[in-house]
Amino acid sequence: MHTTLILVLVASMAATVAGTSDGPITPDHKVPLFNGKDLSNWEPDVPARDTDPKAPASFVVRNGMLVSLGKPEGHLLTRDTYRDYRLEAEYRFPGKPGNCGILVHASRPRALYKMFPQSIEVQMNSGDAGDFWCIQENIEVADMEKRRPRKPGEKWGGAEGDARRILNLTDGSEKPLGQWNTMVIEARGRSVTVWVNGDLVNNGVNATADHGKIAIQAEGAEVEFRRVEIGPLSAAK
Repeated sequence: MHTTLILVLVASMAATVAGTSDGPITPDHKVPLFNGKDLSNWEPDVPARDTDPKAPASFVVRNGMLVSLGKPEGHLLTRDTYRDYRLEAEYRFPGKPGNCGILVHASRPRALYKMFPQSIEVQMNSGDAGDFWCIQENIEVADMEKRRPRKPGEKWGGAEGDARRILNLTDGSEKPLGQWNTMVIEARGRSVTVWVNGDLVNNGVNATADHGKIAIQAEGAEVEFRRVEIGPLSAAK
């Protein structure tokens, strides 16, 4: 009995170290989510492939980079879930400017418009990097009336018909088309803070989720990622 218990404990510890435990992972050191070779740490969810399994891939590895081809539209999600972390991504639009995003705290798939997983999106759309989009989740920022515009009858929320967009603090932080941008996202408890090329571009609090998967979008435009890393939070100020 004693030997069996030890073996169970060892197996459990090994699963936790490998990131295969059932609970969310809080990183204690920096690790790449993309290994530069394949998408083994990720799972695609592309609705078009439900009816056409031979549809082209939306996400590929090319020249050591993770590439979102933009079409067919969908998401690439981490196999593991995470809590309390610092995510760093280097990305660029190699061709035309367009739309993409990194989603944090992703959970229920296709929760909005039968496409988007329940999550909080950190926008990467050219010119709007750092906006939040609430997707069946919610988050608050200072000066809500100004930064989260809504039409008469709309409410702040994450469902269809809600005012889901939260404007960033600055639109001037992205580099010219074709150059590499660095986006940093810190998920600390129920707050999410975003920097683009060193500029603080958003900070939200009282989020309705504090853990989940991380997802990259395919939303029309080709985007290259040469680095996607996750690590421990910086020291709280």
